[in-house]
Order: sequence, then structure tokens, then C-alpha cells
Amino acid sequence: MAKLLIIDDERGIRNTLREILSDEGHDVDVAENGKQGLQMASEKAYDLIYSDIKMPEMDGMEVLSKLKANSEGTNGECESAEAPIVMISGHGDVETAVQALKLGAYDFLLKPLDLNRILITTKNALETKDLKQETKQLRKKISAKGPQMVGASAAITRVRDIIDKVAPTEARVLITGPNGTGKEVVAHLIHQQSARANGPMVEVNCAAIPSELIESELFGHMKGSFTGAVKDRAGKFEQADGGTLFLDEIGDMSLAAQTKVLRALQESEITRVGSDKAIKVNVRVLAATNKDLQKEIAEGNFREDLFHRLNVIPIQVPALNDRLEDIPLLVDYFSGQICAEQGIAPKTFDASAIKALQAKDWTGNIRQLRNVVERLIILAGNTIKAADVEAYA
Repeated sequence: MAKLLIIDDERGIRNTLREILSDEGHDVDVAENGKQGLQMASEKAYDLIYSDIKMPEMDGMEVLSKLKANSEGTNGECESAEAPIVMISGHGDVETAVQALKLGAYDFLLKPLDLNRILITTKNALETKDLKQETKQLRKKISAKGPQMVGASAAITRVRDIIDKVAPTEARVLITGPNGTGKEVVAHLIHQQSARANGPMVEVNCAAIPSELIESELFGHMKGSFTGAVKDRAGKFEQADGGTLFLDEIGDMSLAAQTKVLRALQESEITRVGSDKAIKVNVRVLAATNKDLQKEIAEGNFREDLFHRLNVIPIQVPALNDRLEDIPLLVDYFSGQICAEQGIAPKTFDASAIKALQAKDWTGNIRQLRNVVERLIILAGNTIKAADVEAYA
């Protein structure tokens, strides 16, 4: 039984639609204006929404716009963010219909409503929603397999052993190593093997966020706390509650933000920008950096007390140049992955190609190797040889 919402200021239309759709076995609620309908959609998860366009207080186009903004992640508080929305109008205005469809409406129906059209539209819309849900679940299952740590070298085996020991604990971990070595893979593996695996894994790239926005990103903000803060917003610490927060490139975080992160770790609570109310959070923090934090501390760029809070368990991820014996396994793994993604028949790397790859200087580490393997698969023949490596690597 699907949950449906009818938003229309005409009582006759509301009652007729409710009767028709209830007879089909659906659970139908009604709202007499856009404002009431939006509130109901925010509080209850509906599978399909019918909305009139011309209504008092808030018209249907505004309802549509706000609901679609929720579905795109602009506001995560709406229970019906994923519901298809069918717009109803008493005016055959092509421009309005086009605008509604551009805003994301599933369909556009004209009054007087046709019974068969309503039934067909309802059936198709619900099937579309089910298909989207199935696709989402499939993607989750695929992503649940997660990243792989490929290799059998002594260096990578040591990392794997530390992960196995530390993952089931609540200890904080500081992951270090050059760019492209797979520090984020280590973080994901720790989360997946922890007691928090069913909770969220929230990632923050501290280097990618401007210093003036990092506090808002981490701790959230209140409406009006700064220009552009049009509503209250939860930060990454709150989003990660019950799970894991991965602070990537933490060496690039501003000193002001470091102070607040230190407090959050000490007190297990945060305060949103523009608020004086403390919010308790239950978060395991993993951090990563390609910088020498001891050097950053000496230069006054990183707080020593925060370093010691984060560096409970250090994990140094080796550079690819320090684990060249893993290249055959990595090439095999990436080759299978890339051929599947590109729809290309599996290709073979002969011994001369592997030897040529092992002879190279991998300053870009695992990320660089994957790019080279992809290039070779696309540009070379079915059997990739040393000459191909020299030509394209």
C-alpha cells in the first residue's frame, strides 16, 4: 500500500482524488493549501504527491521547488524528498507545464481530471519510484564492498595488520603518507571493520574547503550567523554522530579550526557557528595528512596538543616505490576493474610489461599507477608489452 498526498484548495478535487486512489488500495492524505501540504510532506514519507498549481498562501510551483530542493540535498529534513510529484492545473498553459517539468515534476495533468489518466500516472509514478529505490540499494551494495587494499609486500602487510588490530577499538588513528598512496582506503577499511560500520562514514577534505568556511563545514551554523546562512545547518561532526569522521589533509586546517576540533575531541561536543548551545556528539575521528606534522608544529602551523590527541595509533602508508613487488597484483586488480567499467574485453600484461612498470619512478603512487593502467588498456592491444609501457606510460 502506497502513501499518497493530495494538495488542492478545491474540496471537490481533493475528495474525488482521495476516493479514487483509496479504492485502489492506497493510503491517501489531503491538504487544502500549499503551506499545509509542504508541512505534511516534510513530516511524513509519501510515495507520491499530487499538487494543484493555483493555491492560496503557497502555490504548487513553490511547493514543487522546495520539495525538489530537498531531494537534491539542499535540505535533509524532508521525509518525502524522493517522492514523485504530479502537478495539476485548470489552465492549459504550456509554458507552466514546461516550467514544472524542468523543476522536476514527474507529470502535469489538466483539469477536469481523467480517471484513466490518474490511474495510469499513479501506477507509473510508483513504479518509477520503486525502480529508483532498487537502483539506490544496488549502488549501496556495490559500494558496501568498499575499497580494497591490494598487495602482499611486507610493507602493506604491516599496514593491514595494524588495521585489523585497531579497527575494532575506539582509538583515534593518524594516517600519514605521500599523496596517492591510499590513505583514504585505510580510513574506509578501519570504519568497515569497526563496531561503527553500520553508522555513517563522513569525509572532509580540509585542503579543499576555504579557511573561512571550515568551521561552518565541521560544526554547522545557525541561520543568520553570517552572510549566506539562510537556515540552520548541521556540520560534519553532527552528520557523523554514531559513526566515523575522516578528516583528510588535516595538516591544511586553520589554527582556529584546530582549536575547535581539539575541544570537540576533549569534550565530545561541538557548538555551531552563531550559537552558544553545546551539542553532544559520539564520533570516532580518523585523520590523514601528507605533511610532516612535527615540522608543522615547529613552524607554528599545527597545534601540538591536537597532534597528540589524533596520533593515538599512527599508520604510515608506504609509497609505491617502497612496495614495487605489489605492482603485479595492483595491475591485475586495476585491469579487471577498468575493463569492467569501460566495457572492454579483459587484457593481458605480459612479464616484460610488468617488469617495465616496476622499473618506473612512481612519484604519484597508486593513483598514478591506476591512471597508467587505464591508459594502457585503452591505447594498447590485447596483450600489453614493455614497448607499450614505454610508449604510453
